Amino acid sequence: MQQEHFEGQARACDRLGSPFTARLCRMLPRLLAEDTVAGGLIAAWPGDARADALALRLIGALHRLVLSGDDAELAEAYPPNDVSDEALEKAVSGALHRHDARLAQALGSPPQTNEIARAAMLLPGFLAIGRETGMPMAVREIGASAGLNLLFDRFHYRYGDTCWGDEASPVKLAPEVRGKAPPLGGFLDIASRAGCDTAPLDVSDSAEALRLKSFVWADQQARLERLDAAISLARETAVQVEKADAADFLEREVAARSQDEVFVLFHSIMWQYVPDRTQRRIETVLDEAGNAADAAPIAWLRMEPISTAEPFATLRLTFWPGGEARDLAHCDYHGRWIEWLGGREA
Repeated sequence: MQQEHFEGQARACDRLGSPFTARLCRMLPRLLAEDTVAGGLIAAWPGDARADALALRLIGALHRLVLSGDDAELAEAYPPNDVSDEALEKAVSGALHRHDARLAQALGSPPQTNEIARAAMLLPGFLAIGRETGMPMAVREIGASAGLNLLFDRFHYRYGDTCWGDEASPVKLAPEVRGKAPPLGGFLDIASRAGCDTAPLDVSDSAEALRLKSFVWADQQARLERLDAAISLARETAVQVEKADAADFLEREVAARSQDEVFVLFHSIMWQYVPDRTQRRIETVLDEAGNAADAAPIAWLRMEPISTAEPFATLRLTFWPGGEARDLAHCDYHGRWIEWLGGREA
């Protein structure tokens, strides 16, 4: 019953500081009964279970039962409660049978996350763009989910002894700094912001906000609190995230850009999910528009793994005209630490 896949996800949870979710991953294969609809779907999953994040689909659906208050017995076995393996297995097995149809339906949708802590990895890149151009920014995000990281300039940040942002912000980020802290000086003026996603979430809708929260692992309380804070901020601030193909969105937005602003495309931990053809289109649009005669500058800021073999992501910035790329930092995938690599810090 997808034993290898669930064990691989458990090891990832161990590495990312989520022992409860790792424990859940390891017990689910023996609790899933093939006489249930959900169990049968998982046993005969037609695609690549890892690529489809199959374990996370089920874990998110179970967490949603807890967050919604729809299964009190399961909630009693979830954090912050600490129960025995026997009690947890009994509660999970019961939920798998009581909510079989609902869980089976949830397996049809991939996980949807919006990790707020990644904004602390991206901020130094935005500040570098501001320092080097001195221009207002038209900020556009692809793979934006609910658009929460489009509000990055409304958060408060601490990097060691240095801070940036509004101390009154409900979203406070303080990643570990490895080596020297990133430079936080410079000009930052957001002229406009917008994003796209193939399946955007509207956090003003309570059901969609609940879905977003359900994919945060149940024992990662700090992540849940950050998400709640960002959702409250987003509900006060209109953020446009449209359902669109990333290349189509970019092509339109670049064509309509102002000559008095630097156009900034950014994204974080989504590039591996973008089809190769779409990746090539995005690269072509940026290169052609950025190198056009008398064009306004374009910046491409992304926090993505350069290689799947590396245990960290890289914050990379490319500027046009010219298309020069440089690596600014190494980053934890979930935004827990940043290692600044330096360069052009005037």
